[in-house]
Amino acid sequence: MVIATKFGIKHGEHGPTPVSRVDSRPEQIRRATEASLKRLRTEYIDLLYQHRVDPDVPIEEVAGTVKELISEGKVKHFGLSEAGASTISRAHAVQPVAALQSEYSLWSREHEADILPTLEKLGIGLVPYSPLGKGYLTGKINSSTSLADDDLRRVLPRFTPEARQANQALVELLQQIGDDKGATPAQIALAWVLAQKPWFVPIPGTTKLHRLEENPGALDIELTPGDLRRIEEAAARIHIQGGRVPEHLKSSFGR
Repeated sequence: MVIATKFGIKHGEHGPTPVSRVDSRPEQIRRATEASLKRLRTEYIDLLYQHRVDPDVPIEEVAGTVKELISEGKVKHFGLSEAGASTISRAHAVQPVAALQSEYSLWSREHEADILPTLEKLGIGLVPYSPLGKGYLTGKINSSTSLADDDLRRVLPRFTPEARQANQALVELLQQIGDDKGATPAQIALAWVLAQKPWFVPIPGTTKLHRLEENPGALDIELTPGDLRRIEEAAARIHIQGGRVPEHLKSSFGR
């Protein structure tokens, strides 16, 4: 097994809903790492990510602390999550960054402008989370789908009934390609991510066994240059409605 875990976020309670705050002070990084080692019953963590950039702690100080943990044999590799190009470069200069975990899919492509070129230049891998658009790109969610009261997607602008209806054209595109390939929309969405760069390693999440069995089928799908061009041209005509995160959270993404 390869174990990846994170530090840099603390959960608390505030009223009826839990709140979180970033905390990447060196002493907190060490506390979180030691606690993870104990809970995971392992001598080292293969990939240790900073969960979110902490504006109150210089990234060089964060990278330096992880570098010390690596020299102590407690960590193998350093990762960042939802960090901007400048932050990635500054961290990498102190301790080589192995991977960036950030949201990336056919409907979340803002990282293509400057972050992906930075990763390629520095030799850093991308671990796209939500490569299935938090379930939307599977084709199993539409404007009338009822989301549970505790479903995080209820607060995401892209999951309002109006946005789900407006973005349906993208799912229809995946369904058309899937019909041609004998695959599901989810498999096509994952195959598209895998086809972008050989150093992309998407991490689709699921709580259902049949989805766990379905997703690896994307590895057997070959999207030809013609297929990719068809997807690109069709996707360019689709205007995705709704932000991927609420306005009040945007400042913590891509610092």
